[in-house]
Amino acid sequence: MVGDRRFKDPIDLHSHSSVSDGTQTPAELMAEAGAQGIGTIALTDHDSTAGWAEASAAAQEAGVTLIPGMEFSTRVQFSSVHLLAYLFDPTDDGIIRETARIRSARLTRAEQMVHRIAADYALSWDDVMAQTTTGATVGRPHIADALVARGHAVTRSEAFAGILHWRAGYYQPHYAPEPIEAVRLVRAAGGVPVLAHPATRGVADVVPEERLARLVEAGLFGLELDHRENKPEARARLAALADKYGLAITGSSDYHGRGKPNLLGENTTSPEVLERILEQASGSNPVYP
Repeated sequence: MVGDRRFKDPIDLHSHSSVSDGTQTPAELMAEAGAQGIGTIALTDHDSTAGWAEASAAAQEAGVTLIPGMEFSTRVQFSSVHLLAYLFDPTDDGIIRETARIRSARLTRAEQMVHRIAADYALSWDDVMAQTTTGATVGRPHIADALVARGHAVTRSEAFAGILHWRAGYYQPHYAPEPIEAVRLVRAAGGVPVLAHPATRGVADVVPEERLARLVEAGLFGLELDHRENKPEARARLAALADKYGLAITGSSDYHGRGKPNLLGENTTSPEVLERILEQASGSNPVYP
């Protein structure tokens, strides 16, 4: 697919629909991307490919190139690490087993957190389910939306900064594989893995070089450095490491719709980097309008 410029600028490689924690259906998201002038968009719902088919049909109608993807939940001890996976085979047994396990753990975690919160705030599991769609990957964003609906927070972001912050005492971790395991799974399924927003916690908490080197050896393709939540000093450190290890740098919005300030296309990926992704991917194909 090298040199295939059927895709158009701008290129936004990180967005969410209601299949995970976005507020728009996959079809609505594609229509929004078209209306906002986005040329190419990746759908990267958490631990799920359930929105791919709907998004594919809608992207063609909206005149947008779709890059099917996913945001893979991983963990290093108590720290959550997210991995963007592009153009892998959604029928791969390893991917299916691992994401099913993660989604199940997310659901159990969410129920436990709601039980804890309900001891201090008027909140029920029915309140949370009212904020989801059928088959959605239920998680903290849905609890946040339920807290907003109940009047315990004004926005999703406020809920995350307050009641859902780990310091509030209601937080509960969930199962997720090590990042290196997820990188290997994505590569085995013909996909291309990129670490999502890896500089959000500041330079003291960026991935250690030794660990990054192991991820590169396992098949890591790049780092999502152009993202509004990355801290400048940490981003500079990772940019230097990306140069040292030959990693691509991507940019994207991490758009979720209502409740978060992120805007479609506010950060983008260069056509040259997308061409490299297409060159390495063998699990699935872009959907062209």
